[in-house]
Amino acid sequence: MADALFGRVAIVGVGLIGSSIARAARRAGLVGTIAASDADAAVRARVRELGFVDEVTETSAEAAEGADLVIVCTPIGACGAVAAEVGPRLKPGAILSDVGSVKGAVISVMAPHVPPHAHFVPAHPIAGTENSGPDAGFAELFDGRWAIVVETPGSDPQAVAKVRAFWEGLGAKTDTMTAEHHDLVFAIVSHVPHLIAYNIVGTAADLEDVTQSEVIKYSASGFRDFTRIAASDPTMWRDVFLNNRDAVLQMLGRFVEDLTALQRAIRWGEGDKLFDLFTRTRAIRRDIIEQGQDTAAPDFGRRSAPPAGE
Repeated sequence: MADALFGRVAIVGVGLIGSSIARAARRAGLVGTIAASDADAAVRARVRELGFVDEVTETSAEAAEGADLVIVCTPIGACGAVAAEVGPRLKPGAILSDVGSVKGAVISVMAPHVPPHAHFVPAHPIAGTENSGPDAGFAELFDGRWAIVVETPGSDPQAVAKVRAFWEGLGAKTDTMTAEHHDLVFAIVSHVPHLIAYNIVGTAADLEDVTQSEVIKYSASGFRDFTRIAASDPTMWRDVFLNNRDAVLQMLGRFVEDLTALQRAIRWGEGDKLFDLFTRTRAIRRDIIEQGQDTAAPDFGRRSAPPAGE
């Protein structure tokens, strides 16, 4: 394929993100051959049935053989093991990347397995839904979304540029960050909000004076959107919290302090403080809409809402 950015791309882990990468890359004509592998035999069989890749291999090492780009799309906890398996198969000039929402821990377990003749360029697409598996993917997932590319000490500028070009070809906007800054930013904009959602849904489920049928029946009053976030893949988010614990705990500490101040304002009837806070947060919502990260469409059922950021 004359206009392809990469001749062969290997995708390891074919869930929502991996399958969407394959579909988007095919749509854009970015690659010549797409190979895929998954640890789950049932997933491999389903990917063969769906037919959105050219090859489905039994192991990640087979998929990586001869690949110009290998993207690890597994849960964070499996990234090190996958890197150990594919590392010896990386050809000269090949790029190893990932899609994890934690970067410091992923770099520490993946980088040691990258041979000197290959390149490691971590990445994180800020896109997702609460659904998982190869059937959940779609080519438009990354359109207009951000993908963060992380430069590590000794990063090859050309390899970084190619990974950015790849994500832009998939429809995303790209930016670069250090691993440390990335993990702090996403602790507050992604990880702690997910933790809060998991917690409040769990609290509602455990309340003795409110039945679960009432929680479900009246969820449109605000609880509904928490349940959407709390339906995200449990394996992925377990690994996120365990691997970004320092940044999450730092942001969670700040959140608890601010929540305590809010509790105090309610207790003492400090309406001005509540009004000021709600005014500031409302402005943040307007900025998010203006920058195209969500829509102001009044569909309270959210049936046509765009995918939520991961």
